[in-house]
Amino acid sequence: MVMMRLMWLAFLGMLLVLAQSVAAQSRGDSLAPLAEKISPAVVNITTSTLIEGQSGPQGIVPEGSPFEDFFREFQDRNGGDDENRPRRSNALGSGFVISEDGYIVTNNHVIAEADEILVEFFPGDGQPAEELVAKVIGKDEKTDIALLKVEAEGPLKYVQFGDSDTARVGDWVIAMGNPLGQGFSVSAGIVSARNRALSGSYDDYIQTDAAINRGNSGGPLFNMNGEVIGVNTAILSPNGGSIGIGFSMASNVVIKVVDQLREFGETRRGWLGVRIQDVTEDMAEAMGLDKPGGALISDVPDGPAKEAGLLAGDVIISFDGVEVEDTRGLVRQVGETTVGKSVRVVVHRDGGTQTVLVTLGRREDAERAEEGDEPEIEAPAEEDKDILGLTIAPLGDSQREELGLDADAEGLLVTNVDEASEAFEKGLRTGDLITEAGQQKVTSIADLEARMEEAREAGRKSLLLLVRRGGEPRFVALSLEP
Repeated sequence: MVMMRLMWLAFLGMLLVLAQSVAAQSRGDSLAPLAEKISPAVVNITTSTLIEGQSGPQGIVPEGSPFEDFFREFQDRNGGDDENRPRRSNALGSGFVISEDGYIVTNNHVIAEADEILVEFFPGDGQPAEELVAKVIGKDEKTDIALLKVEAEGPLKYVQFGDSDTARVGDWVIAMGNPLGQGFSVSAGIVSARNRALSGSYDDYIQTDAAINRGNSGGPLFNMNGEVIGVNTAILSPNGGSIGIGFSMASNVVIKVVDQLREFGETRRGWLGVRIQDVTEDMAEAMGLDKPGGALISDVPDGPAKEAGLLAGDVIISFDGVEVEDTRGLVRQVGETTVGKSVRVVVHRDGGTQTVLVTLGRREDAERAEEGDEPEIEAPAEEDKDILGLTIAPLGDSQREELGLDADAEGLLVTNVDEASEAFEKGLRTGDLITEAGQQKVTSIADLEARMEEAREAGRKSLLLLVRRGGEPRFVALSLEP
């Protein structure tokens, strides 16, 4: 028994020594072999754009000045005509080859305005040419991704995409590209954060502290297996240089975009056809939900959702078998779903759940409503009433005309908002139209007061209002407590 215990301890000791040895070797490993392996697929991109010159002595004297002819003659004598001729402007970026037949991924903003694109390959063995002319296959402004194509004499070395969802905060990464026009460069760091959103509906950025500077745009972010898990796109910096906060568009987003650009030359995103907003805690309480979550439908214009029977006030809690956490997640999931696919949408409605089958349209073909300016509305004073920090009145014909509404439009018009109220804090303004309260239509002040009383009797602390401004709807929950 004692002998077995000693043997077991000796075995554990050997495992510990072996683990420490492996860890020590890992810490001391150079990144050079990995860099040498993947660098031939990383390229520098130079774009050229023709800029029209200005005519006349622009910026020197006002047009029509008696000195205009004098300064024009002075410019001509000093080569001023050269400044007024069209000239070329160059810009630099990075990219990477994804197939042996010459497809290259970069950022859209690198090549957006270019009329000539040159691709320079890493100087090494196996490259058929130092520089090749590229053509644009397709580009996507929403994710800032572009797909290029070069014609080479032989097969090109390329890299493959990895699964960005498996990248963990703290994992080592390598960024490659052409920072500040200095030529091929490698920098290393870690994944600092995941699922960052900057400004777009389809954003899914990996944040890294690997040095990324101007010129790195469009270059790859590699994991330690040599797979591309991101496309370096942006930096956060007060001075234009790297301070260790860089952003790479996640490969799992890029892959879908590139596949569509390669097949169609453009993106084809799914379109559900609803306007949505996040469900806050007070909204969840007002609707009787157990917790905030999902995407609240604020409006259903003509489109797939309306044809399928989705309604304003529904809360989408599942889309195509995947739980919906918030609006951002739903927008991305719908956009990544194939156009024309029929999907099951589970919604919370009237205290229960319902499943609706929706055939998705194409987002690029959908019409987008324009937001109107906040109007100045005057309502009859004798009909005004102060409720929930709002001064409201029934909608009259003159107000319908001022708001540009249909003759049969109904609701309660907000004629004033107390700036010290919760309503003002949550964005309600003069000219807003309240069309629903407690997920029921309201056409009179009595209707609103009845909905308030029903909510109080149900033990709810908030009332959910559907508010429209310039045709755009959104839900707002206001407290019923004084």
